[in-house]
Amino acid sequence: MTVTLGTTLKVTSEYANFKIQPSKSIHFKMSSASGVNASDECMEVFQELKLKKKYKYILYKINDEKDKTEIVLDRAEENATYEDFKDVLVKELKQQPRYAVFDFDYEKTGEGPRNKLVFFSWVPDTAPVKTKMLYASSREAIRKKLVGVGIEVQGTDEEEVDYATVLEK
Repeated sequence: MTVTLGTTLKVTSEYANFKIQPSKSIHFKMSSASGVNASDECMEVFQELKLKKKYKYILYKINDEKDKTEIVLDRAEENATYEDFKDVLVKELKQQPRYAVFDFDYEKTGEGPRNKLVFFSWVPDTAPVKTKMLYASSREAIRKKLVGVGIEVQGTDEEEVDYATVLEK
């Protein structure tokens, strides 16, 4: 392949879209195997949680549009306990999958209080099969953009997202 200086090279595949401008810069837009991308708003709210501690947790979902091509913000909560968060997943959402980030506070004996950002892929066993497949194949689209997450939890039932289980990780 020959590229003439002063022209734009555009490459598209099912995994990446990028352009090489005459300035030799490369712009990447990564997507998941399912073609789902995370919205800019998802990343902005994550940065507010990570850097400014504005939120205790964030829930993300795949948009409700017919094409289901984007991960969008579902909600961000400023003041919540881990039990509040778990109740939203297990009791309120029930069969509805979500991705989440929780600002997890814990204490290790003799080491004092600690804090980690935990990424959750909540895909309950009771969710429809097609929905479970979509969330499983789209998880990396958001997970790879969440730089600074320390722990990853894949939950399918209440026991897998229990405080003690997350603490063990």
